[in-house]
Formats: sequence, structure tokens, C-alpha cells
Amino acid sequence: MIKVKKLMKDLNLACIAGEGGLNNKVEVSNYTRPGLEFAGYFEFSEAGRIFLLGSKENSFLKTLNPELGYMRFKQTLEVKPPCIICSKNVELPDYAIELGNKYNVPILKSDSRTVMMSAKLYNYLQEALAPVQTVHGVLLDINGMGTLIVGKSGIGKSETALELVKRGHQLVSDDRVDIIEKEPGLIIGKAPKVLERYSELRGIGIIDVQAMYGAGAFRDSKKIRLVVELENWDDNKYYDRLGLERETITFFNTKLTKVVIPILPGRNLALLIEAAALNEKLKYMGLDSAKEFTSKINKLAERGSDDDEDDII
Repeated sequence: MIKVKKLMKDLNLACIAGEGGLNNKVEVSNYTRPGLEFAGYFEFSEAGRIFLLGSKENSFLKTLNPELGYMRFKQTLEVKPPCIICSKNVELPDYAIELGNKYNVPILKSDSRTVMMSAKLYNYLQEALAPVQTVHGVLLDINGMGTLIVGKSGIGKSETALELVKRGHQLVSDDRVDIIEKEPGLIIGKAPKVLERYSELRGIGIIDVQAMYGAGAFRDSKKIRLVVELENWDDNKYYDRLGLERETITFFNTKLTKVVIPILPGRNLALLIEAAALNEKLKYMGLDSAKEFTSKINKLAERGSDDDEDDII
């Protein structure tokens, strides 16, 4: 749920009527173009949807005589939209402003044309009203791969992330990552506003990553494609050495690849995570090193000879 006044601020809209309704709640992620409503057809009008009014709807409204136009606009507001957004070239008749004030339905004006405003509004509502899952971890953009690092508190996630930032990668969020599913298969991670750009290092405190390493060290959101879990080495646990076994983790309706990296003294975690991200990127591009290596070994075994081993491997 968001309030109309936040939507107005985030989308840079101006309120031209109905200021008394700026605290109206927006809870529906779809919006409606009210052409049918202006024509008098309200059969499928859904309460709670924002109305986006473009040049076509505005032109049709002006073809109606003032009495009929007043009635249709009044009926449209009685559907109880949280607000009405008008695109750049829309000039509403005086009665529309009057009715917006009367019914406390904010009428907001955009400086964008209808098509652009439609795209902006759709993307905004999908993200703002999407369910949020909070994860304790660190999210980075590593060579274009959104990589979420998770693990027990104190295991070294923030320190590793700082080393990756020094290597030229970008921090998205440290300590807490807010995850939303814009659509199945599209998981976006970002930092809560209060944590943007900041990282906590035990013994040092809070640091501003962007101030220390430059504007390119931070980005505000990133599509997540890989989850890396750090854990202390367990002698009793089997760790896949070839990379043929594929672990996944599910957020909402989307499965993501998960890689578990065991920690031992002397292991360079930043280097290993960077390699895991690059290896996953190659898989997206169709190159699976583990499968290619296994295929070569199988061919060698089928030949039953080591004579040409160097050529095969």
C-alpha cells in the first residue's frame, strides 16, 4: 500500500484538484484508461484502480455537452479511484476540477505524454505494490551479475563485499536486502532507503561506500541472478568439486541458482565469489565448464586409451 501523495512525489506529478484526498491509499497494481466510463459503460469498473486520462479520453469528454460530461465524470469518481492522472496535453473542463475537489479525488498532472506516463505508472505500481521479502545479506553487482551473499552473522559478508567493491564491483545493499518479485522470474534487490550506500564493518563502524570509493561503487537496485552462501568448513559434509550439482533457492515464485562456498583460513573469498559470478554468467551465455569437462572425460573413457589424453583434455 502507498499513499497518493507519495506516488505524486515519486512520479513528479502536480496536484490540480482534490488535495483533500492526497492521503488516499493505492492498493491495486493495475490502472484504467476511463474511455468506456466516459461513454457511460461502468459494468467492469473496478474500485481502487487509478485512472490514467490521456488525450483521447480528454477529447471524447469534450465532445459531450457540459451536462452529460458532468454526469459521466461524476459517475467515474463514484467508482472511487484513489486518484486521476492526466498526461501532458490534457486540459480538463472546469466541472472536472470542481468534482475532484468535491469528492476528494486528487487530479494529478504529468509533464509526460500518455504512452510514457503509462509505462512509468505501470513500472512504478508493479514495484511499489509488489510483496517484499527481507533477507540478511549483502547484494552486489559483479560484472553485471546481481549476486546475493548470505551466511551467518559475523562470517565476513561485509568485509568480502568491501574487497569486491575495491575490485571495481558495485554495492547495492549491505546487511539488509529488500527483495521484490516484479514478475515470475524477475527478482529485484535493493537497500532500504536509510541503508543506501552504507556498510557496517565490525571494529570500524559505519562507512559510506560511495564517498570512499566513488559514485561508481554504488547502485540503487539490481536483478538477482545468483545466491552465494558462506559457511564454515564442515569435515563431515560433501562439497561438489566439479560443479555438476545445481542447488537452488526460491524467492516467491522464482528459483535462483545457489552456490555454497566453505570458508577455510587462506581462502580468498572475494576472488571465489567473483569466480562464481563469472562462471554463472558464462552458463547464462551457454558455456557450462563442468559439463564440457565431464563430456571430455567420458569421451576419453569410451576410447579406453590414454594415448591421446592431452588432445582430449
